[in-house]
This record gives sequence, C-alpha cells and structure tokens, in this order.
Amino acid sequence: MNPLLIWAAYAAPLAFALLFHVHCRRRRELASVAVMQQSVETGMTEPPSLHPVVNPALCCGAGACVSACPEQALGIVNGKARLVNPTVCIGHGACAAACPVEAIKLVFGTETRGIDIPYVKPTFETNVPGIYIAGELGGMGLVRKAAEQGRQAIDSVVKTGNKGSNLDVVIVGAGPAGLSATLGAMEKKLRFVTLEQEDSLGGTVYHYPRNKIVMTQSVVLPLVGKVRLGEITKEALLAFWQGIVDSVGMPIAFGERVEKVTAEAGGFVVKTNRTEYRSRTVLLAIGRRGTPRRLGVPGEELPKIVYRLVDPEQYRGQHVLVVGGGDSAIEAAVTIAAEENTSVTLSYRGEAFGRVKPKNRERLVEAERTGRLRLVLGSTVSRIEAECVHLDCGETVKLANDAVIVCAGGILPTPMLKEMGIRVETKFGTE
Repeated sequence: MNPLLIWAAYAAPLAFALLFHVHCRRRRELASVAVMQQSVETGMTEPPSLHPVVNPALCCGAGACVSACPEQALGIVNGKARLVNPTVCIGHGACAAACPVEAIKLVFGTETRGIDIPYVKPTFETNVPGIYIAGELGGMGLVRKAAEQGRQAIDSVVKTGNKGSNLDVVIVGAGPAGLSATLGAMEKKLRFVTLEQEDSLGGTVYHYPRNKIVMTQSVVLPLVGKVRLGEITKEALLAFWQGIVDSVGMPIAFGERVEKVTAEAGGFVVKTNRTEYRSRTVLLAIGRRGTPRRLGVPGEELPKIVYRLVDPEQYRGQHVLVVGGGDSAIEAAVTIAAEENTSVTLSYRGEAFGRVKPKNRERLVEAERTGRLRLVLGSTVSRIEAECVHLDCGETVKLANDAVIVCAGGILPTPMLKEMGIRVETKFGTE
C-alpha cells in the first residue's frame, strides 16, 4: 500500500481532532472574555475575600483550574487562566489544587482594596500564645473549610498539653468552625465551654435569608465522620447541624456574649454578659460581620428597625424600606417585593450601583419595571418615626412605613482583637 495513503489515513483524523479542539477552545476563550468584560462594565472586579492569582509565566493554559471551579470564576484568556468573574469566587482553593504546574496562589485583598486579617499561624494560633482563630474571622468563610479549621485548631490546642485546674479551651461562636471545634473538644475529652451570643446555632449562616442556597462539599467531623452536603438550603444546613448537636448532646451556651478576654498567669479570663471563665486557651470561631453598621439618625432605636432579613413573609402587606446598595440589600428588597400586597422602597445613597451581581441587577430592574419596588437613588434616611420615614434626596420625602431593614454592612471586630493583643494585618493581594 502507498505509504502516502497510510500517512493520510492516520493524519486526517488527527488533523480533524486538532481542529475541533482548537475550535472548542476558541469558543470557550470568547465566552471567558465576554464574562470578563461584563465584570469590568458592571464594576464587579473585586473578589470578596480569598481568591486565586495566576502567574502567567508558569500557567500552561491546560484549563484544569477552570474545570475545577464550581462557581465558574475562572476562564482562559489568551491561552492563560484568568479570574474572569471575581465576585463569585468563594476561595475554596480547588483551582490551586488542580493546577498541574503550581501557577496559582491564593491571596487576600487586591492592590487597590485591602482586607483586614488577623495574624494566624499554620496551627491557627495568633501572635498571642493561647488564643486561636478558625473560620470566617480568619478569612475562611466556606462551610467546609471553616469546619476543617475548627477541627484542626482543637488538635493544636490538645498538643499544647499543660492541663491545670482551669478549662482547656473556651470556644467562642457556634457556626461551622465553632461546632466542629466543639465536636473535637468532646472527642478529645477536653474541659471546655462553647459560647454563642445568638439564640441559635449557625453563625453567619443563621443570618442568611430564608431558603438561601449554600454551596459546600464533603467534610470530616469529629465524632461524626465524613458527611456529604453539596448544594443545600440554609434551613436544611441548620437542621443538619442541629441534628448533630442533639445526637451527641453538644453543650452550647446560647445568648452568652463575650465582653472581654484578659490574659493572666497560665491562661485567660473570659468575661461574658453572664459570668467569667478561666481557661488556658481561647478559640475565636466568630464571623466577620461584627456589629451592624447603623444609620445614626433619630428614631433608629424603634423596634421596627432590623439589620438583616430572615423571613420575607413577616413583611407581607406592609410598607417596607430597605437601605443599602450591595447584593444583600437588593436581595432583601426584591425578595420582600415578591410578597403579596407589599410596598417596598430601596434607598441607596449612591447615584448608581457598583459591585452588584448581574443576576441581582436584573431582578431589581424587573421588580421596578413591574411596579413591585420603588428605587430611590441618591437618598439617605434623615429620620424614622413610628408610622413613616423621611428620606433626603435633594428634597425631603415622607413615606408611609411599617418596617426598616438596614443592609449597610458591619463593623469588623478589629478593636476587640487589638484589645486582646492580636495583630491585625491589612492584606493587599498577599497570602
């Protein structure tokens, strides 16, 4: 047989496969460029916390990181991996683990937007010997990662030894990190207390709106073993944790708020709104929400003002004012506006929304178009009264009102950390 024909018989399928591969890759790159351009146009270019940075000199463009990212935050642009949709990145690090050439590192903050992060060693101990941090406060808000850190932090506490007459550890917070740490403390038979200032477990998850979807992955919990969760609603996740609490008899002191932590010989004195504890170590498993940012206007002490949305149904048939310009404010306003016979006004001090997810922007436009929601940009609340609110938007506007939801973010617990002596660092795109 003619060698040329043999060569052609093998080369033709290979050429077709190569062309098909190039065509598919080109289509994916164009899609990534479109996503990146949309992020720039909508001002959604700043990742919320921990995120990947790709070294283009090392990146081989294989795309393993893109496939590994469940949020589709990464894409291939000009043959290199790029963070094309930064605001959806939740920092789980699957991309870095999948990279075959170690071209990705995970960092906090960017060159233009710093993030305050307490100094934490690989053992989760801070610069203050005996005080540990796990979970969201240390920059790790993911359910799986926070739970894993809580378990590992307790392992570090155990290794310090030196059991005395005091408690071994005071665990502050009953979110994923605190609950996992509590399970670890029970498994290791430590003397401990777990304190939670809220009236229920869950930490930041407890403050999510009703039916919010939470993304998580398999996690190994002390006393429980490996559990698989995946995509799960807020309510289902809280019920899962409550089931564990009930099954193992986990002791949690709800409604007990830590007011001060003071070092003493051999450990710390932890003062709460109820009593004092003496412990050789303290594990801070609290969130980064801190204290809700207030409006500072007359009438803000009225009971109708809240700082988070829990149940939209409770506002059915009411006149509601939502204050804020972020995703949480828009999500709250749009969700409440879907309730029957409900009047919703969204007030934002800016003339336009900046860092807002495109889907939330679309939902807001639709709610305003159908008359279910009134948007008042360039406005601030000047006074709140029992049956009305006053908005300043160049002129004073008086609105009938039954409830006010303030979604203006929170003041981080930085002063509390510094009072304990914990060093807080501002990260500008560093590990």
